[in-house]
Amino acid sequence: MKQKHIVPTDRERVMRKEEFIVSKTDLTGRITYGNRIFIEFSGYSEAELLGAQHNIIRHPDMPRAVFNLLWDTIAQGNEIFAYVKNMSKDGGFYWVFANVTPSYDMNGKMTGYYSVRRKPNPKAVDVVSGLYQVMLAEEQRVGAKDAIAASTKILLDTLAEKGLSYEELIFALEAS
Repeated sequence: MKQKHIVPTDRERVMRKEEFIVSKTDLTGRITYGNRIFIEFSGYSEAELLGAQHNIIRHPDMPRAVFNLLWDTIAQGNEIFAYVKNMSKDGGFYWVFANVTPSYDMNGKMTGYYSVRRKPNPKAVDVVSGLYQVMLAEEQRVGAKDAIAASTKILLDTLAEKGLSYEELIFALEAS
């Protein structure tokens, strides 16, 4: 399904602490499952989501480098945790603390990805949104060809300045 152009709004939906958004995709990122909370927050019907690329909910405020890191990590068979700003069908947004892991068949062959998202720590969102704004501005400044490399450098420089790995930063923010 081709996504129509959606205009982002400043209307935020806040996840409920007791609920989780769950989705599964194939190896190309096409949605094969979404729980009722995913359907609710995305604003799409189940029929609209199934078979669509997971980036149907990608918010334009998200730096490309974050998704590059995510895809590189899970394609190598590793799980990743990340803060993600998603966009609903109506242009509203919602922040999630996402855990994405590869899925395997009975023979150990990777078949897709499984993502569980929960309500993020609001303090962490404040920090991450500022970092993402800086990364996104750099991506826009250098242009599409060099966007991911330039934005990744900002992330890596931030980690080096803090003396933390990516995982350590994410978990420190969630615990703050």
